[in-house]
Amino acid sequence: MQQSSALRDQVETWQDFERRIKEALDLVEMSAEEEDDTLLAELTSETDELESLLEKLEFQLVLSGKHDKDAALLSIHAGAGGTESQDWTEMLMRMYLRWAEASGYKARLVDETLGEEAGLKSVTVEIEGEYAYGYLKAERGVHRLVRISPFDASSRRHTSFALVEAIPDIASDIEIEINPDDIEMDVFKSGGAGGQHVQKNSTAVRIKHIPTGLVVSCQNERSQLQNRETAMRILRGRLYDLELKKQEEEQARLKGEHIEAGWGNQIRSYVLHPYKMVKDHRTNHEVGNAEAVLDGRLDDFIEAYLRHTIGENNPVA
Repeated sequence: MQQSSALRDQVETWQDFERRIKEALDLVEMSAEEEDDTLLAELTSETDELESLLEKLEFQLVLSGKHDKDAALLSIHAGAGGTESQDWTEMLMRMYLRWAEASGYKARLVDETLGEEAGLKSVTVEIEGEYAYGYLKAERGVHRLVRISPFDASSRRHTSFALVEAIPDIASDIEIEINPDDIEMDVFKSGGAGGQHVQKNSTAVRIKHIPTGLVVSCQNERSQLQNRETAMRILRGRLYDLELKKQEEEQARLKGEHIEAGWGNQIRSYVLHPYKMVKDHRTNHEVGNAEAVLDGRLDDFIEAYLRHTIGENNPVA
């Protein structure tokens, strides 16, 4: 019923758009015959609105993936570099939380591993809201930071890396079968904030998927059962994402494209010294206001990438 309702809304939107175009064409004929300034002004206004609506509808085409409308599970992992990368991981988490808040999404911390001195080794956040995954899939990849380190007594410039993963939060409806014999589960006491209940009981859950080696954990729910359910949702999403990557790599191999995974292949660089700039290496979109980007102003980068994918998937002859 939900799918039917969503499809009905899409069809009605395009039907309404078609109706408005026909009415605008009628206005063109009327204004040409009567030379009425009022009609001309009305036609100009309607044309501007239709053009804006068309751009919006065209952009929605890039969010037509099977799970683009779903909520997202966003994970950030510190790369090599110790405290530097762990601090960068926390900065990225703050950036995405600010973006989610500005976009009207609800964010909930699922799991985190604190750094030894500062920052985070890894963190997973659930972003709830329509098209959360559709937008955040544009952020998947290695993010690179260049700055004067606040942890270096000599004030030297450091480069840090963090890996961002985004998977759809599609609960139990995903077409992924998990054999119970392929799973190892450990329970442990939660660390960090969480209250006495979390600290005294082994409510945190860590699940390992033996065939793939994937490990997920959750410690921010109040019961072991809730943490296990959340961890299984994350595992299903990561297995689904892994299958998608295999398909993408196979398609690229058939096309003869070179594929190389590694920390050096960052998708975006955030430079705070000696100048300030954020540049996406996939689209070449860049801005000079790095502070605004780190404060959550990501829409331009996300939109540029999603529009870029249209060009890749539908090359102009």
